[in-house]
This record gives sequence, C-alpha cells and structure tokens, in this order.
Amino acid sequence: MGKTRNLLAGAALAGSLSVLTAGITVAPAAHASAAVTTGWAAKHHFGPYFSQGHESFARESYFKGYWYKAGGKYYFAGDLVDRHRNDRDYSYVWFKWYDRFGRFHKSYYKTFGHKHFNPFAFKRDFDVRVCEGDTPTSGCGGWHDVF
Repeated sequence: MGKTRNLLAGAALAGSLSVLTAGITVAPAAHASAAVTTGWAAKHHFGPYFSQGHESFARESYFKGYWYKAGGKYYFAGDLVDRHRNDRDYSYVWFKWYDRFGRFHKSYYKTFGHKHFNPFAFKRDFDVRVCEGDTPTSGCGGWHDVF
C-alpha cells in the first residue's frame, strides 16, 4: 500500500509542477501582448534638430521627440525649446506628414519658451524643420525625415 501511495503522490506532484511550468511559460507571452496593446511600445527617439540661427547665439531653438507604433497606428510626440528667450524671437517647428486617410498635412507651431506635443497619430512620412525669428520661415534649419 505504501508503494501505491508514493506513486500517486509522485504523480500528483509531477502534475502540479507541469501546470506550474506551463503557467510560467504562458505568462510572459500574455504580458508581452498586453504591453503592446496598452501603449508600452518601444519609442524611437530622434533629434535634437536645431534652427539655423542668424544671431550670435547660434542654434537657439531645437526640437527632439520620438515615434512609436501601438494598436496598428504610428504616433509622434516631442518638445520644442527656445534656448535664447531674451531676444523675443519665436521658436518654430514645422511638421509634414500623411494622416490615416492618406491626406498630406503641413503646419507649424511656435513658442517663446517650451512647447510639448502630446502623441498624435500619423500614417507615413513624418518630417520636422526648426526655425527661429520674427516669421515662421526665418532662421530655418533643414528638413529632417524622422519616419
């Protein structure tokens, strides 16, 4: 009787270990898919990209940011920074991109200090240009293809 009891106890122990092992191997895969769907996707950083600058304080403005893919869509975010705030020139950042419908967009934003851009969706071909001065097209650096 003791031999049968030991055999049954061993079988029960082996069965519980196989369930535990299966749970451990399944858990990381479930966690990884949750990470992608909750926005924990890898960020692809770029920049800083600088304005051309026309005063003695070169590279007055810069932009740096990142893009990532989540839920089948691409997202972009970043920061525009004016490093020379005493001159009362604006820092500008230009964006060019295509939206999810394939429509082309080109727009700019300005600041005297710091401007953060929360993530927004795009489909393809995202470009950035940084300028500084009195107008949106003065003191511009070149276009940078970030995606």
